[in-house]
Order: sequence, then structure tokens, then C-alpha cells
Amino acid sequence: MKSARIGAFTAPLLISILIVFFMGLWGLRVSGITFSNLGEFSISNKSLRRELRDALHVFNSPQLKNSGYYSIQRMLAAKRISTILIKDGQKASAARFLSSLADEHDDYEAWYLFAAGAIYESMDSSPIARIFYERILKNLPDMMIDGQSIHRISLIKLLEGDSPPEKKAHWYGEFIRRFPKAEEVGPYHFLLAKEYEKLGLWPQAIEEYRQFLPFFGVSVPGYPDAHDYARKMVEFNDSSKDWTYPDLDSLVGRIRKAIAARSASELRKYMSKAGFFAMSWYKEGGEESNSNVLFNFSNFMTRGPIYVAPALDPSFNDSEAFLRTSGWTGLIPVWYLCFRKVNFPADPNVHGNWEWAGIYFGEKMR
Repeated sequence: MKSARIGAFTAPLLISILIVFFMGLWGLRVSGITFSNLGEFSISNKSLRRELRDALHVFNSPQLKNSGYYSIQRMLAAKRISTILIKDGQKASAARFLSSLADEHDDYEAWYLFAAGAIYESMDSSPIARIFYERILKNLPDMMIDGQSIHRISLIKLLEGDSPPEKKAHWYGEFIRRFPKAEEVGPYHFLLAKEYEKLGLWPQAIEEYRQFLPFFGVSVPGYPDAHDYARKMVEFNDSSKDWTYPDLDSLVGRIRKAIAARSASELRKYMSKAGFFAMSWYKEGGEESNSNVLFNFSNFMTRGPIYVAPALDPSFNDSEAFLRTSGWTGLIPVWYLCFRKVNFPADPNVHGNWEWAGIYFGEKMR
């Protein structure tokens, strides 16, 4: 199965930024050492102190300010200064230094904020990093780093964190709209639907589940049954829902009568129209791969009477129940009818009702 690998491509980019910080850009040395602004930093290592002095001289040199490449040369000098601070164990100072440069609003403002955010993340200060990522998205145009969009990476980093569903829904929607060809789009449709569920926006949630269904084979981290869940939600939404009953005893009673009358058509009326399954207790693949079966009950009612247990199986609980039946034609004469409560908050009229969800063939597993 293809994995979505959400956020995987961001790691090399963040690593490359930090590598530049740690290794430095040593090709910026110029003559004429000055101690200008050195007092703003406290460097314990003498060698690093000399390197910082050189870097600050480049950063503050009139030649740099008067050059036609001031913005990029300033950014490269800032990288070197940040590298020195990080090597001296001053990540917080490096992050503050970079974020302060963003206040000058040059062509690399987004980069300064993103780099500062990357450092804060390396310090396990993700909440601070998210402030910078949000600022980039709200206030600054996109730019590319190593062939990657800063806006795209910022959105992914924001979506990986804990944020209110209102924000996450907005970010998922923004990502899908702006980067429709990205590999994250499939899983993001599902995850956006989950955020809409939290907000009680059920029509929007159903539509996102519908958009997710064509991405078959794509996994969603944390949701191994994502396709099964999305399919059932869409099918249930699109169905008449007239097979559900508020009372389990009423539904079971109707099925008992249909079996006693050997009426295949009546039994079909009570089947779930959203993912009805028929499978052995021992069959691999789960309900998803054994659902939507075209079931003709008349083919299994050609011999003697069908016996129905007088009561539900003792494993009955508030959300699931089983009814043992036997005498069906075929290799496996024992069937357990499975009843489940409907979980569909999008429609309060049926949410919490009971449905005949499927059939398990053979004696019940103990």
C-alpha cells in the first residue's frame, strides 16, 4: 500500500537549513576586522569569537550595503552568524537574531522567519515555531528553498501540531486549494473531514470523505480504516436510511417473521444499504473487503426450516448484538446476524438507531 508520507519531504529541508547553520558559510571572510556590534553577543569560545567578529564585519560593511546583491549577501552573512551562535550553544540567540532581521522586510523576510522557526523546533519549542509559520502564511508571499515552497512546508508543519479544529480546517483547505498535485492531498481530504466533524459541519465533512474515496491505496496516519470509514459515511449519507430502527427488538422481530415466512425479499428490505457484509469469523481482509455483497437469500432457503435462536447471543452490548440462526442451505448452515447501532451524527433522526449490519458464517468465535 502506498504511504502518504505526510511531512516526510520537510525533514531534508529543515536538516539542510540546520546543517548550514552548524557548518557555516566560510567563504565570506573579508579584510579589515572590526569589533562593531560584537558586544551584543557573548561568545565563550575564543575561536568562535574571532569568527563572529569577522562575520559581523561582513554583515555591517558599507560595501555590502552598497552592493547590488545586498539582500542575498545579508542573508548569507546572517546564516554565518547564526551558525556561530548555534555552535556556541546559543540556539535561542540565533533564533532571536534571525527573527529580528525579518523586521526589515526585505526579500528574505520569509526565510528569516522560517529559519527561526526551524531553530525553535530543534529546541522543542514548537508553539513558538508555529507563531512564525502562521506569520509567514498570513503576511508574506511564498518563496522557494531548495526547490520547496515555504508556504507548503509551513502549512505541513502547522498541521502536524495541536491546534483548534477551526484553524486546522482552514489550513487543510488552504493546502488542498493551493497544492492540488501534492502527495498529501488525498490524506488531507480525510483529515479535513475529521476536523469538520469536530466542528459539527457534517455536509462539508461528507463532501471531503467523498473527495477522499478516489485515493484508494493511500494510507492516512492514525486511521488504518480510513477508506472503510469514509465509504460508509458517504454510502449512508446517500441512502434512504429507511432500514434503521430506533428499537432493536422491533428490527429483530421483523427479521424473525421474514425468516419464518421464507421471504427473501422481506429480508433484503432490512439489510443495511451502507456496507452490509457477509463473511466468515475467520476470513482475512475484514469487513471492508467483504461488504456491499449482492446477497440472494432465496438461494440459501431451499431445504428445511431455518431455526432462529429464541434470544440474542449473550455477548449483546449497547452497540452490537448477534442472533444465531441455522438451517441455511450450503456448506455453512450456521449464520450469526450482526446488528449494530448507527453512528451517523450528521442525521439526528437516525443516529443511534439499530441496523442489520451483516452476517458472520459459522459458529461464533469464543
